[in-house]
Amino acid sequence: MDGRFKSAEIQHESYSLSYYVHYKYLSKATVRASTLQAVDETAIISTLRNRENSFLLLVLSQPMDPYKYRPSSAYNSQFWTTNSGAPVWCNSSSLTVGARGPILLEDYHLIEKLAQFDRERIPERVVHARGASAKGFFEVTHDVSHLTCADFLRAPGVQTPVIVRFSTVIHERGSPETLRDPRGFAVKFYTREGNFDLVGNNFPVFFVRDGIKFPDMVHALKPNPKSHIQEKWRILDFFSHHPESLHMFTYLFDDVGIPQDYRHMDGSGVNTYTLINRDGKVHYVKFHWRPTCGVKCLLDDEAVMVGGKNHSHATKDLYDAIAAGNYPEWKLYIQTIDPDHEGSFDFDPLDVTKTWPEEIFPLQSVGHMVLNKNIDNFFAENEQLAFCPAIIVPGIYYSDDKLLQTRIFSYADTQRHRLGPNYLMLPPNAPKNAHHNNHHEGFMNFLHRDEEVNYFPSRYDPSRNAERFPIPTPILNGKREKTIIHKENNFKQPGERYRSWDPERQERFVHRWVDALSDPRVTHEIRSIWISYWSQSDRSLGQKLATRLSVKPSI
Repeated sequence: MDGRFKSAEIQHESYSLSYYVHYKYLSKATVRASTLQAVDETAIISTLRNRENSFLLLVLSQPMDPYKYRPSSAYNSQFWTTNSGAPVWCNSSSLTVGARGPILLEDYHLIEKLAQFDRERIPERVVHARGASAKGFFEVTHDVSHLTCADFLRAPGVQTPVIVRFSTVIHERGSPETLRDPRGFAVKFYTREGNFDLVGNNFPVFFVRDGIKFPDMVHALKPNPKSHIQEKWRILDFFSHHPESLHMFTYLFDDVGIPQDYRHMDGSGVNTYTLINRDGKVHYVKFHWRPTCGVKCLLDDEAVMVGGKNHSHATKDLYDAIAAGNYPEWKLYIQTIDPDHEGSFDFDPLDVTKTWPEEIFPLQSVGHMVLNKNIDNFFAENEQLAFCPAIIVPGIYYSDDKLLQTRIFSYADTQRHRLGPNYLMLPPNAPKNAHHNNHHEGFMNFLHRDEEVNYFPSRYDPSRNAERFPIPTPILNGKREKTIIHKENNFKQPGERYRSWDPERQERFVHRWVDALSDPRVTHEIRSIWISYWSQSDRSLGQKLATRLSVKPSI
């Protein structure tokens, strides 16, 4: 038995200290001191140390509460243990028959160590797999109480803790951060009325306006399932069927398609939400983040150079800036539209492929966000961090934006697949305010609950419905149908954006499209369709592409 451990426990009334002692130096497994007026801890340890005048493997553990409901999260033991807390006396050799014999299956520590290692990786996000997170606060700077009854926006000066995750979208967890790709910009507000997840991107528009197209869109943007190589012909083929994507491509193929880092990029809620004030008045709203340090991008040759040196440059930049006290900051703005007037525009305010012209719907200041603390653990606070557009608070509600309506389901569903049904119990996802419901049990439920009433209502449980808060109550009338929106207007805003650039920027945009359409697997038909699309957006743009590709546009 030499080399094995037993537990020596010193107990005094409700006070308990556990000592792990080398077996051969103890004749009894337990030393009781409950009859003493006081426990002379030093004397007992001294006695144990001096027994047989030999060195003891003896370590004092933390005070142990045998009735503690939650497991300890402090991994500060002075010696190695198994997951269940038992001591490990050798973490460098397997248990074998003799020095050169076969390994024994009874080596539980070895089996546990290998099994745990085999399961370290959870499913990566199907999109936004590559990301970096940071913590900070949001502070209201302007009064918007006339627009919303959201508590965290109730008055200037109110601060709310936040955690933010920036990400690339299409590529895998270890992919370079210099690829031409949208960037995720997701903010979780820990408010007094529960969490609010503002889950957006760095671009204010999206590729498709109906979420039923989203799986096919992602498949087209992801690598070829046969070769696992992202290929332009697949992307151009898919989106040639969806001219609504042109506006998004004026961002993706523009200079802003590769942000310099996460600190120097815009953020947008992308979808249209609704704000509701205490009187029940509703406004459509779009959210916008603007970095106080300005927007900076990488041109194509710069991206190659930066990515060649460090494929995690944006993550490192964010971490180093915060560690040095150079805290990144964004200002939050909103645009609002009265739903009573939504029919008077040449676009649909619920169309996620459109922006709201700022000269008609000016930006309104709301507050600013400062990220002043790095996360403590990448897996716990980045990989297990989960966002969902369905997570809102009173005063903010959804709209009938078709993409938002599908995201409400899909995000929570993928988190349950990736992290389990109780993912909202994980520390970065759990609310900071008190919460109560009858959602019980399930895999990995570590919340201790001792109530006897797990139903509602009950005269034995004082819990009741919360005070009613206003939500939009429009009267809807229509047929059940699967159809597109009436005001598509796919070409006006892409053309306006292209014409707003200087000639050099326009030339870089044209060059990127010539390169993409020159892919040998892009057919003449697909080239013609794209040139026709761009010609309808801006005739000179279509002519430039047609000339350089030797293709006649057919509008």
